[in-house]
Amino acid sequence: MKQYVLDANALVRHFLNTQGERIVEELLIQASKGTIQVYISVINLGEVHYILSKFTNEANVKTYFNTLRSILLFIPVDEAISIESAILKHHYKLGFADCFAAELAMRKNATLVTADPEFARLGKRLKVLTLPRHKNQCSSRTT
Repeated sequence: MKQYVLDANALVRHFLNTQGERIVEELLIQASKGTIQVYISVINLGEVHYILSKFTNEANVKTYFNTLRSILLFIPVDEAISIESAILKHHYKLGFADCFAAELAMRKNATLVTADPEFARLGKRLKVLTLPRHKNQCSSRTT
């Protein structure tokens, strides 16, 4: 079964209905049908919550997360994952939250879904499904 890891920007795009959201939507549909598995680190989930809180109220974010809970696998972080992510940060100079997404994708041998070009620094260590870069147009969902 194919496996994917969502970076925070993938879910933000889905929620805000911005460029690349159709790709994320299709992955979520497939995950809800059980044909693929889609993961997100709880660190990246926290990042999504923080960003979405800038665009909508807490009730909308909570409703969105409750919907995601039945589709995505939320992966907790332990000491070993935290250390591995710190090592990635040290070697590749990625954002710290990004390191948790990369570490999870590599550990699961999954494809990382992101628009962030900085993941290219990991080269062949990381499979990436690249979303289009943002244009500054956002229309908020109210799910």
